[in-house]
Amino acid sequence: MSENKNNPAFSRKNEEKVEMPEEKWKEVLTPEQYYIARQKGTERPWTSKFEKFDEKGTYYCAACGNSLFQSNTKFDSGCGWPSFFEPITKKSIVYLPDNSHGMKRTEVQCGRCKAHLGHVFDDGPPPTGLRYCINGVILGFEGKDQVKGDKK
Repeated sequence: MSENKNNPAFSRKNEEKVEMPEEKWKEVLTPEQYYIARQKGTERPWTSKFEKFDEKGTYYCAACGNSLFQSNTKFDSGCGWPSFFEPITKKSIVYLPDNSHGMKRTEVQCGRCKAHLGHVFDDGPPPTGLRYCINGVILGFEGKDQVKGDKK
């Protein structure tokens, strides 16, 4: 995904907050990732490779490598985007009010690099009742049995 060797922010192990100039984000992310992560864009529904994806493992932020969701929290909400009912940890995600487009929603951002991920709604399944509706373009995936090298 975005495991770009030129991305100094990417690490699957480092949990330190990422501060990077927008010009550098533009260099290290694909145009579509930049649009979603840094400009709060939205990918078209039903276009994500993760929408019907069902492998076991961990979903992470494609911009910085921060672990976001376990596959056992993913469910088919029918909304057109990958949906989860719970993040890995409370600090994995940052929550912000979003009153754009005439709606009152809660935006979710990566807790490490503040990339826009999507929104959370209160119409999800038990046990949380939450639906994290996430843009698949800004997700990466590490399979349960996958071993990845890490440059940091």
